[in-house]
Amino acid sequence: MAPAVTVDGFTSTGKVATLNTGYSKRAYVTFLAGSGDYVKGVVGLAKGLRKVKSAYPLVVAMLPDVPEEHRKILRSQGCILKEIEPIYPPENQIQFAMAYYVINYSKLRIWNFEEYSKMVYLDADIQVFENIDHLFDTPNGYFFAVMDCFCEKTWSHSPQYSVGYCQQCPDKVTWPAEMGSPPPLYFNAGMFVYEPSRLTFESLIENLRITAPTPFAEQDFLNKFFNHVYKPIPLVYNLVLAMLWRHPENVELEKVKVVHYCAAGSKPWRYTGEEANMDREDIKVLVAKWWEVYNDPSLDFKADDSVTNREAFSRPLLLASMPEPAVSYVPAPSAA
Repeated sequence: MAPAVTVDGFTSTGKVATLNTGYSKRAYVTFLAGSGDYVKGVVGLAKGLRKVKSAYPLVVAMLPDVPEEHRKILRSQGCILKEIEPIYPPENQIQFAMAYYVINYSKLRIWNFEEYSKMVYLDADIQVFENIDHLFDTPNGYFFAVMDCFCEKTWSHSPQYSVGYCQQCPDKVTWPAEMGSPPPLYFNAGMFVYEPSRLTFESLIENLRITAPTPFAEQDFLNKFFNHVYKPIPLVYNLVLAMLWRHPENVELEKVKVVHYCAAGSKPWRYTGEEANMDREDIKVLVAKWWEVYNDPSLDFKADDSVTNREAFSRPLLLASMPEPAVSYVPAPSAA
């Protein structure tokens, strides 16, 4: 069990502390490391945000090992580049669900971007197909993200998987009473809305030093840290592709705003259709939609592109219209 989160980074109301109340700048932010092909994902994301006429820029938090050639490409696409130093978890014997997850702890650096009052984080393998600028109007002091699914084999280490319980369909297999209270709601950290804050960053790092790493690395850690201020938002803001075959009853594909190409074999720039579930027609359609954006030269950044009129495409978000997840639970330590 991870230690309780220290109170230094939180106000007495339980909301996330912030030091930048005087700022009103907003931006999307993504993370990039190494010289691999994820730079294509960032380019696609930048062009996708332009296609939906987002009023806000895309910041790329990148490690020093991103080559100059890739930096030049991202600058040419209007991205704001911010180099960050890597963050590593304490040494341990944990086997991560994916070997590259360990570097994802470096994403914690984005809480230091205090020149922005609110940011929406998006993984580089995400594409935005409808304007989501209204997410910046969510109430301050909370962590907004979409609930994850526990049905894929990558979750085989978890009690949820062994029981067959998933928060996406909690009534299908109920949590056994003999196992105590159900686990707390668990979000996918590929997309979230947050407020940069030095105090929160320092508390994150302090807790990281004393928290044993777990298979899903920084995602598990963020779930533990923000558990008491986490607010679920509908899956249209982060459609993890496994939902298409695990919980099709919860997916209205025509209403999805954000697609997360995180399933094995689903990265559009590597897509072959040969991996499990990748020959589905809905997957083919979503991959084709990504390429349509990526290959559109009219979406390339132009020097006269402006994001100054940032309220032009933003609309108020009525949280009351967001259905509460059909899960009744008592907060308990994350089981993942």
